[in-house]
Amino acid sequence: MSLIYIRQAAKNDLEQIMPIIDEAKKFLKEEENPQWQSGYPNVETITADIKDEAAWVLIVDQKIAVYTAITDGPDPNYKQIDGKWKNDLDPYVTIHRVAISDKYRGMHLASYLMSSLISMHYAEGIRNYRVDTFRTNDVVWHIVENAGFVKRGNIKNMDPIDPYRVAFELNL
Repeated sequence: MSLIYIRQAAKNDLEQIMPIIDEAKKFLKEEENPQWQSGYPNVETITADIKDEAAWVLIVDQKIAVYTAITDGPDPNYKQIDGKWKNDLDPYVTIHRVAISDKYRGMHLASYLMSSLISMHYAEGIRNYRVDTFRTNDVVWHIVENAGFVKRGNIKNMDPIDPYRVAFELNL
């Protein structure tokens, strides 16, 4: 039986996180998904996540299996939406940059991650959660819809390949 838990990422985790980011980029490319094919996220992105205490890792048997970042407070990319948020008044957290190591793909760790992140923030009084992804990222669509998120519309960011994202929201 594996020991699985989530914890905040530390600076010394970077050498384990970056290969996972690279594997996720390669996986997306093989799936003909243009997401993360413009150099983002890079070591500067992940280093900033760690510095900002937004970086989280899911550990399986003492090895990092999944990386993600969680931000709270208003996300500037979510101010304009082609659609409508169900709750645009209360605080929310946004889940970004979910990357799963190839060694752990197919183990349903993304479901465990989502459940853990939502539970952790729910205990802190947060009842609203947001995620966005490329229009063609069927894997993320599946993960977030299974976690109860609902598609709310499209947003735009600064990605040079495709700035449009599908935005999802979960209200508890």
